Amino acid sequence: MKIALKNYRARMQRVLTHIDEHLDDDLDLETVSRIAAFSKFHFQRQFMATFGLSMHRYIQLSRMKRASHGLACRDGQSVTDIAMDAGYEAPDAFARAFRQRLGQSPSSFRKSPDWATWLVAFGPIDNARNKFMHIIFDHDDVTIRDVPATPVAIMQHRGDRAGLAETFKRFRAWSKANGLSPETSSTFMVFRSEREPAIAADYSMDLCISTDRPIEANHERMKAGEIPGGRCAVLRYPGNTNNLEPAAFYLYRDWLPASGEEARDFPIYCQRRLSFIPEASAYEVITDLFLPLK
Repeated sequence: MKIALKNYRARMQRVLTHIDEHLDDDLDLETVSRIAAFSKFHFQRQFMATFGLSMHRYIQLSRMKRASHGLACRDGQSVTDIAMDAGYEAPDAFARAFRQRLGQSPSSFRKSPDWATWLVAFGPIDNARNKFMHIIFDHDDVTIRDVPATPVAIMQHRGDRAGLAETFKRFRAWSKANGLSPETSSTFMVFRSEREPAIAADYSMDLCISTDRPIEANHERMKAGEIPGGRCAVLRYPGNTNNLEPAAFYLYRDWLPASGEEARDFPIYCQRRLSFIPEASAYEVITDLFLPLK
């Protein structure tokens, strides 16, 4: 049974690889299903059940992501050419789709990309690609660092995780209005409760962005605070994710008891950074998880 499951997953992974490498080709149902050696009459549902989005949507998002790379990194290529490469027959249709997905026009994105929104917009692609990736951490993945104290602006989220999207939206809007961005300022999430507490309303997290400016009274209830300095166990998560709980469990369950270290009186937190990846011609996310130590 395990062999059959492994073979099935390999065939589905082969499909994603083929799509990623042939975005300029006609990726119709019959062609793609043949790559996986599955019946075209069932493949649409198989793809959706496996990856959480339709094949058409995966292809559409992949082409749009590549187009965003072109806008941000290739000034010599016109918006019209980028739209054609993305499969759109007219620039205005491309512009509408781009704005709907990223909240910016193509020309606005080219001048000043909102990378935080970009990461969220193309999250479904990362989720699909990571569907079969079971990350196993070991002791060598953890480093101990002396981190400096960092002054931050804090927006608290208290209550059901269902409201997180709105909190993130307000946090990004406040940061942008105050000239702060993930490209120039460090962003943190401080986890003050488990990811899924027994009572949903007990969920608690702080969104933070580094700044040493005074935080004036405002309707978003931002306040000044600090990520404290000191020794931390640091575990880097390989890729973008909305669920760091497996990494946190590794630190608490495996690394901490074996290390002889003791946790300090400050919650576990993460830092998400945007890093320029030349070969990808875009920005990607790097996530470090910090466990404060005595």
